[in-house]
Amino acid sequence: MSSQNTPWGQSATQHFFTLTPGHILDAVERIGFRCTGRCLALNSMENRVYEVEIEVDDPKLVKSPSDRFVVIKFYRPGRWTWDQIQDEHDFLFDLVDADIPVIAPKQNAEGHSVFEDEGLGLMYAVFPKGGGRSPDELDDEQCARVGRLLARLHAVGALRPAEHRVKLDTESYGINNLKWLIDSGTLPNDMKARYQKAVETICQVSTPWFKAAGVQRIHGDCHLGNLLWGAEGPFWVDFDDMVMGPPVQDIWLMIPGRDEYAQRKLKIVLDAYDMMRPFDRVSLRLIEPLRALRFVHFAAWIGKRWEDASFPRAFPQFGTPRWWQEQTRDLEEQVSLIVTVA
Repeated sequence: MSSQNTPWGQSATQHFFTLTPGHILDAVERIGFRCTGRCLALNSMENRVYEVEIEVDDPKLVKSPSDRFVVIKFYRPGRWTWDQIQDEHDFLFDLVDADIPVIAPKQNAEGHSVFEDEGLGLMYAVFPKGGGRSPDELDDEQCARVGRLLARLHAVGALRPAEHRVKLDTESYGINNLKWLIDSGTLPNDMKARYQKAVETICQVSTPWFKAAGVQRIHGDCHLGNLLWGAEGPFWVDFDDMVMGPPVQDIWLMIPGRDEYAQRKLKIVLDAYDMMRPFDRVSLRLIEPLRALRFVHFAAWIGKRWEDASFPRAFPQFGTPRWWQEQTRDLEEQVSLIVTVA
């Protein structure tokens, strides 16, 4: 496994192709469960995730149909180290201890939650199955509820650092990805000068803002697709992109719009957040830089995954002249917005 503290990497994707139902069931049983043999692949591009039915000895333990299943996640090789995955799990365990609703991984009898199938070269974890629906949008009451819950999540995140996890800043998500796009030849020569200038300008202007905001443990990919609403209310899933970053990253991803409607929703979230934990309103100036860095992140992420056959199918326009023109124009628009704030 790569020891570099990077969220991506040219990895041994072929290990995913060696996964069979037998391997999946054996991995679940290796940590103490008995499987019925039923196994269903779930949607995930970055990792390989499966729902597995397990035997339950005591029917009284089955309070919902989900209790008869676990979800096993095989992490993409070369992306995270063992310690980085453990940082993710430790954050989840801290949240559970604070009564924050999340899906934490299962532990074996020795208390371990990260496992490795040495034969396959894959690290994996097993999670309980949680039921809920992902809302298309949040009404005012839901915005307030989520704002308070997110403040509680961030309060726990600030208790201790994730020493091995990626730091979300202009270097890791901007300059390093720009360098890879250029060095790999992914960024075409006819767009390189404009694209590079836009990224470097954004990073130059916003780097002092990132330093002033500081970082802590955050979800990192806190869009509505990773928010589920169950019988007892909202909870977040998929902490795979957890980073050390400014809390505003989770806020803007949940309310990504710029129009008047979005600004009203954002105010409701922040007012509710302030009830549980003070929010640094100055850090709102990071929203547009963070949006821009996500564009660069996205381009590098696809480029570094192109060897995985699922990526060309999912992003057929990637790398075309039109795609790069649109990406460059979007970044130049971000420059104008960011410079105006500065």
